[in-house]
Amino acid sequence: MDSREGIARADTARLVSRTVRLPDASLTGVLRTLGRPNAVWTAPDEPGVVGYGAAAQVTADGAERFGAVRERADDVLASPDRPADAPAVARPRFLGGFAFHDGHAGTGPWDGFPTAAFVLPHVQVVTGAGETWLTVNAHGENASESAVERTLRDVTERFAPDERAAASPPGVVATERTTSRAEWREQVRAATGRIRSGELEKVVLAQALDVTLGGAFSLPDAMARLGDTYPSCFRFALRPTDGAAFFGASPERLVTRDGDALRTGALAATVGRGGTPDEDQQLAADLRSSSKYRHEHEVVAERIRDQLDDVATAVETGERRVRKLETVQHLFTPITASSDAHVLTLVEALHPTPAVGGLPPDAALRVIRETETFDRGWYAAPVGWFDRSGDGTFAVALRSALADETRVRPFAGAGIVADSDPDTEWDEVQLKYRPILDVFEDDGDDGTDARSGGGDA
Repeated sequence: MDSREGIARADTARLVSRTVRLPDASLTGVLRTLGRPNAVWTAPDEPGVVGYGAAAQVTADGAERFGAVRERADDVLASPDRPADAPAVARPRFLGGFAFHDGHAGTGPWDGFPTAAFVLPHVQVVTGAGETWLTVNAHGENASESAVERTLRDVTERFAPDERAAASPPGVVATERTTSRAEWREQVRAATGRIRSGELEKVVLAQALDVTLGGAFSLPDAMARLGDTYPSCFRFALRPTDGAAFFGASPERLVTRDGDALRTGALAATVGRGGTPDEDQQLAADLRSSSKYRHEHEVVAERIRDQLDDVATAVETGERRVRKLETVQHLFTPITASSDAHVLTLVEALHPTPAVGGLPPDAALRVIRETETFDRGWYAAPVGWFDRSGDGTFAVALRSALADETRVRPFAGAGIVADSDPDTEWDEVQLKYRPILDVFEDDGDDGTDARSGGGDA
């Protein structure tokens, strides 16, 4: 056996994979039918993927974690035993994510979350576009077609999609902040001082909120509500061990690679939604015309183009526009390119974007570590999937939270520049808790003083 994470070497192990079609089901129908998953992924232009168990799992630590994950996963995917007529949509995929910092400790609330962790599911269900596919994977020296086909039969026989509606929200009974308002004012003032001194151009500071629910956390219900409210976002749930789940609905694509086509974009600068159509349009006009918002956005777009220099060609910037979500609107610039690099190489080149870290990157990361009063863990880091060919999609894990039993910890942040006002930035952070809090609050909950969500971090 290879000493790296206990994965069998490619010359002695093999990957056996078989696929059958199931009765059509929604993502939440799959979750309700097959139980507690290790990984869930869906995007507006992709099928949903749900993974159970592990045919193989790879983890990595330190600054070389992106390359280490790719190398270890390549060993697993090197020699697949898979029928030639199996549909491409049902191909085996690794799903998982990374920590924001390469020095991630994986302790406290983040116990069980390594610096990088990806799973090749033993049972993988892909659903979308009127089709649902079951793929069973086995990897190792003793992987056999007969065992895989037996699991296929077992899952197929008990698969009866449960499409009932989400139950009533459990309610929020208590909240506790990781950062007080006084601490936040001090943090922002210290950051703006360092920016004015020339040490930084921008830094993104974040907070967390410890929430106690009135009932147990239900992942199917949470994913259903997020899907109803944020259908254009990247919804995910990851559980590297049998502990807490990290889940969310991110508005921000980090990168997609499909063949040699690369898609990314700059999503930065945020205002809320108006109470009337006229008010909403005025807010959008303010977003487009404000020199502060335009500068904030262009800094992110320019940095992303620079980050692609060594890994892509034919980089093209689309027309900047306003992207409207349920509770906020952002400036968005699509960026496309051509690249033959593995998607994990692209992820490494792009993380962190200035929308979640800052500029210059090294100085911003240092200030974040020195300033924040909680552990970011996987918040604002890359989460997604990749396959044998190096294709895949990763999102930035915003509008996200850790959840375990009756405890939920949502995260949110704001981009700090030279003229940032601590109280204005505080209000923006509270708005960004809304996508997660709205999943759990019933009509009688007051929650926090937040009413919306989006933007930097």
